[in-house]
Amino acid sequence: MADKQKIVYITRRERFNAAHKLYNPKWTEQENEDFFGKCSNKYYHGHNFELFVTIKGIANPETGMVMDLKQLKTMIKNEIVEKIDHRNLNEDVEFMKGILPSIENIIVEIWNILDSKIQNGTLHYIKLVETENNYVEYYGE
Repeated sequence: MADKQKIVYITRRERFNAAHKLYNPKWTEQENEDFFGKCSNKYYHGHNFELFVTIKGIANPETGMVMDLKQLKTMIKNEIVEKIDHRNLNEDVEFMKGILPSIENIIVEIWNILDSKIQNGTLHYIKLVETENNYVEYYGE
């Protein structure tokens, strides 16, 4: 009986710092403050984000890897971290232009960028931690 190939999941964590404010320009300042609270501060606020990117697939029998984690690290750094780290998400990040930078919207945009770049395996899941108490998960659905 032949061994069934097993799907494995590999994860890379990266960190970045970024500022943003949650503000809907269609609303009044008071409506924004009522809904978003301190997060709508006109002077912005920042977070030390943690990004977890999980790839799934069958390990290549020649390398024992689904994807070389060094390649995944480089991809995340080049495509995401270098474009977002120490930036203002509302003003400085091209892939967030015109999008309210909630963690839900940020993670979907990160997914859209990385999903097309994965060559070995499949992008399975992304987790973005905004604070020790708040994070979002996305599976591309």
